Amino acid sequence: MVPGADPSPMAGAVAVFLDHASVERGLSPRTIEAYGHDLGRFTRFLDGVGVRRVEDIRPEHMAGFAVMLESEGLGARSRARAMVATRRWLRHLGALGALDADPSNAVVHPRFDRPLPRVLRPDETLALIDAVDRSTPLGLRDCAMLEVLYGAGLRVSELVSLALGGYDGRSGVLRVFGKGSKERIVPIGEPAQAALDDYLALGRPNLAKAARIDCDAIFLSRRGTAMSRQNFFIRLRGIARAAGIPSDKVSPHVLRHAFATDLLEGGADLRALQSMLGHADLSTTQIYTHVSQQRLRSTIESKHPRGGRGRRGSR
Repeated sequence: MVPGADPSPMAGAVAVFLDHASVERGLSPRTIEAYGHDLGRFTRFLDGVGVRRVEDIRPEHMAGFAVMLESEGLGARSRARAMVATRRWLRHLGALGALDADPSNAVVHPRFDRPLPRVLRPDETLALIDAVDRSTPLGLRDCAMLEVLYGAGLRVSELVSLALGGYDGRSGVLRVFGKGSKERIVPIGEPAQAALDDYLALGRPNLAKAARIDCDAIFLSRRGTAMSRQNFFIRLRGIARAAGIPSDKVSPHVLRHAFATDLLEGGADLRALQSMLGHADLSTTQIYTHVSQQRLRSTIESKHPRGGRGRRGSR
């Protein structure tokens, strides 16, 4: 049973939904665990108000659950997640014919402001890449990892799990496995491909000599094993210091954000960006439109004669 699942008679219906979400929708184990926790909380609430059957769930029960979550002092984000999990479960029950109508339709769900992701300026990203010493196998690897991370917008987990067979040098594309093991094909630009080819030709063979057994990962540690996220994070912080960039400003995910923001500002289509980032929902990608507007406003305020912080033009 999923941790947090409710032991009431509704537990079976919850288990069926979680299995559907995992197998059919490909949601990550972490998301499935969170859904199980939230739905366990909801079914225990229902049991407490005397609702034992799925078909007896009414809008007032959804509203009461929302009030209970707020009374427990949960933040808006946590409450929104719990209500989303509950709504999706009820919609699933409706699709199975267990409910005649969705009890959540009349309920106003809590909203929260999604924080804007931190990004690097293009010149900072280039300074980061230029700070890598390419004279060693480890340097060639680090340069290739930075170029691919920034040039393809990968998650760090996707980057370190790239396999040799997933790189097509002739077409300049990578086969990436994202959240929920969903596969996507991601193109990489010429600088990233050049850095990757140099590493595969001159860096990786030297690192592979230290391995006791062959490793299929593209990016290897000094021991010849697959790079870990933690190892790359430490290396990245060191490169940031060498580039004169505060190390707490840099992380693998910040480079993913920089890729998305710079691509969008260059005129990329939002749907194309969604595909490259591997976002299941376009609303997740749309956050970068706000980042782009924020950067534009900052540029106007600092550079334009009448922008505010810039030079004051004469009348």
